[in-house]
Formats: sequence, C-alpha cells, structure tokens
Amino acid sequence: MRTASAQDRAAESITEDDVRRRVRIIAHDSMGGRATPSRGLDLTAQYVAAEFGRLGLDAAGDSGSYMQWYPLSHSRIDAARSSLTLTAGQVTVVAKATRDLVHLSGTPSSKTRRGNVLLLAALTEADAQTAPVEGRIVLLVAPTRAGRPANRITQILAARRPAAIISVSGVDTTVLARQVAAQQRARISRDRTPSSGPLTLSVHERALGSVLEAAGVSLAAVRASQTPVVRDLAMRAALRVSEVAGGAVRAPNVAAILRGSDPLLRDEYIVFSAHMDHVGINPSAGADSIFNGADDDASGTAGVLELAEAFSHPGARPKRSMIFLTVSGEERGLWGSEHFAQNAPVPMGQIVANINMDMIGRNWRDTIAVIGREHSDLGKTLARVNAGHPELGMTAIDDIWPQENFYFRSDHYNFAKRGVPILFFFNGTHEDYHRPGDSPEKLDAEKEARLLRLIYYLGLEIGNAAERPRWNEESYRRIVK
Repeated sequence: MRTASAQDRAAESITEDDVRRRVRIIAHDSMGGRATPSRGLDLTAQYVAAEFGRLGLDAAGDSGSYMQWYPLSHSRIDAARSSLTLTAGQVTVVAKATRDLVHLSGTPSSKTRRGNVLLLAALTEADAQTAPVEGRIVLLVAPTRAGRPANRITQILAARRPAAIISVSGVDTTVLARQVAAQQRARISRDRTPSSGPLTLSVHERALGSVLEAAGVSLAAVRASQTPVVRDLAMRAALRVSEVAGGAVRAPNVAAILRGSDPLLRDEYIVFSAHMDHVGINPSAGADSIFNGADDDASGTAGVLELAEAFSHPGARPKRSMIFLTVSGEERGLWGSEHFAQNAPVPMGQIVANINMDMIGRNWRDTIAVIGREHSDLGKTLARVNAGHPELGMTAIDDIWPQENFYFRSDHYNFAKRGVPILFFFNGTHEDYHRPGDSPEKLDAEKEARLLRLIYYLGLEIGNAAERPRWNEESYRRIVK
C-alpha cells in the first residue's frame, strides 16, 4: 500500500497548471517557432536540459551532458545546371529546375543519370513491393482517387533501389512557382554523407504532354486506372540535379536517464519521447508570422518533462530504467530521432519500448488515439491500464486515420524499424496544424494532464512487468524485417 500511495502521489504531481506553464514557455513567441536549426530551438533544448538537471536525472547526451548534437549542412539546388530530358521517338522535352522540376530527396550530383523509363500508376502498397524497379528510372503517376497515399508508395519504391523516381505533378502553377523558388534558396540537410535513397524528383505535367503522347501514354487514363499500371515505355531519360554547398551547422536532442530500482531489470529501458522543434517563422503568413507549435509539439515536450518529474518522486521509480528524450528535426524528416537511434546511450536491444507523444493537447477531451496498439502486446497492456483508471476520464482508441500512415510519420518509427515495440499517443490534426494559430491559449491543459497520468501508469506497468513487451509476429516481419 505504501508503494501504491507513493505512485499515486507521483501521478498527482502531473497538473493542469504545470502543463500550461511548460507549454507557454516552449511555445512562446521568443522561441521563434523552434525551426531546426534556430536560436529558439537551442533555447528550448537548454530549458529541457535544465529541467532534467533540476530533477537529478543522469545525463545521456554527449560528453557527460544532456545535449546530443548532430551535424547539418546548408546547400541549395543549382537550378541552372539541373534538368530532366525525356525522349520518345523524335520528340524530346527538357524540364528545367528553373521552371518545371523540383528536387524532393536523394543526393544531388553533377553526374547525369540515363536510362529507359518504367511507368507506374494506380499502385497499391502490395504492387509497389513487387514492381520491377531496381536500377530503373521510374515515372510515377499518382491516382486521382483517394485511399492510396502517394508518399507511402514512394517510400516503398525508394527502398527497392530504383535509379531515380520521377513523380508527375499536377499542382497549381502558383504552388509550383513557390516550390521551384524554394529549392533555389539555401536549405538544410542532416549531413553531407550521400543519401541511401534514390534521387526523387517532381516534374510538372505541363512539361510532359508531347513526349508522353509520343510514347503512347494518356496521363488522364493512367491516373484514372482501376488496375495497376506497370509498363516499359519507349522513352529515354537523362537527369541531373546539381547543388551548391554551404557551411555546416548543428541541431540538438536532449536525453536523460532515470535508473531503475531492480538490479537486473535496470539494464532494460523505456524511452518516453517527443519532438521539440516546429516550423519556425513565415513572414508571408501575415501579421502573426510565428508558428508557435503549442500542440505540435510543445504539448509532447511538456509531457516528457511532466513524466520525468513524476517518475522522479520518491517511491515512483519502476524496476526498469527510463530514458526521457526530446528530439529536433522531426518536422524535417525525423532527423533527431534517427540520430539518437544510431547513437543511443544504451544498446538498442536493451530498449524494450518507446512511448512517443506528438500533439496531445487538443481535440477530444476524453479520447486519445494510440497508434501501433495492434503491433505488440503493448496494446493489451494499455487496455488493461486504461480500464484500471476510470477516474482519469480518458479512453485510448485505435488509429482512426490509417490512410494517413501516421505510424511512419513521427519519431517512434525510428525505434520501431529497429525492433523496439512502440505506442504513439496522438490527438490528430486540427485547423491550426502548421499554422500560426497553434498557440498556447488554445491548448486543453486539463485534458493533457489526465492523459499524462494515464501514460505514467502505463509506464509503471511496463517498467515493473516480469517480461519485456513482445511484437506480434506478423507486424515484426512487416515493420522490422
């Protein structure tokens, strides 16, 4: 009874006032929207590190500190030297990065890639897994109907080692002009090492009309196709994307460890994570140009701090150890969590679970979506804990947006793909998502405090369990292998 009482008192330390105070600090205008990298992001990391130090947690960053830094580089696309040439029969078109061509991913190079073109359209994920793309230049046409997210299809294709992926775009010409201009401005990449993925480009359909016609392709027909299109074209491609490199910078993660109470189980770890960064400042947004990111993800960052404080209370420390982690670069492509996973302070095989929080302070007052429940027995553990705490007035539900592929879009994925079972707490997007309106006064701090108490009790259950969490066999094959 004494231990249970101490644990309940620790849960009660997670309060509405504390959540609100922390979110106001992290999402304050002075943080400038916490872009990766930025002064505001560094200030946020310093605040988190100071809180970890105040709680007496062990540092888990670089050189005995709480901060873990990873390298970034400036570069820009050299638009004048970047182009895509397509030839079919006697017809040749040239799409230029000054007008119709946008670099999406992959390492630029002054070397010209050449090859025959494989047309893909109307693919399901299963189709993407079997299409003969290795070493090929792929022309990818997204479907007109919903239900087949192009980003996931591209991700699957990219993993299967094509020489390049050229995605056909039909965006409004105003949007296209912004995309073309943006790639010519200085941009940040995670490091200067070559990307393991293929060169991926977007080319506007207005540049392709005559060459597609010469190759016997109706763009409207393949977009509307009800069956997969996998077709070798009588078309040659030559593409080159050059860049101009700039200087080096860096960005922070913040990590701390609370050692477990059991001499054996303390060598296993639960990671509680959230991302500190947001999307920064956009002068074209109007009078309010700062994107504060109160829900996305000051709410999760505040949650990590509240959980660290609760577990630090006397009598609340579980048998297993806990890592409290706030990362940056999530909005850029999960950069910080990828670096942490590659450079974790403990062996990845000793991390038994990752509980990730992203956008947990708005929308429903009594409901939270928990993504990944079906992939391991963590889902059953959560259901049991949820049922045992009706006083919290919080119901955990399954992913209600499977078509959005959120499982692959936040920091937990960098743990899952390395074999760590995860749960992802997420209240969904809203009208202020990636807008200046995602401000602290709109956050429901009382709702978030109740949710964090549920996550605290979940952490106790995982931390004190005799066995570590286990993957469902099929999910392990699909996600990890």
